[in-house]
Amino acid sequence: MGKKVRFVIAIAAMLTLSACGQAVPNDKAAYVGEWKAQTMSLLLTQDGSIRYKRVRGNTTTSINAPLRRFEGDNFVVGIPFISSTFEVSKPPYQEAGTWKMVVDGVELTRLP
Repeated sequence: MGKKVRFVIAIAAMLTLSACGQAVPNDKAAYVGEWKAQTMSLLLTQDGSIRYKRVRGNTTTSINAPLRRFEGDNFVVGIPFISSTFEVSKPPYQEAGTWKMVVDGVELTRLP
């Protein structure tokens, strides 16, 4: 096998490994679930997969990426060198029996 082929295989392996998300820690288990608002949806799975969609006017932003880490109440998703931080101003809480949280200024409700 030539040096170029080994290099390409090594890069592919690093990208594959870096795409694996971190599992949600036990103290952040309340974040797991499917969250919705009129203009935003967020799915965070226990194994650390994130699916996000937000509509602002004619612009739609979508992210399908692994969870990298939590920073306080906020969480970071993406791969090394390309990541996005979700700002959580109100972590998951219950209101009248419904789970809610505020992410990037939007109040989300967790689906049952």
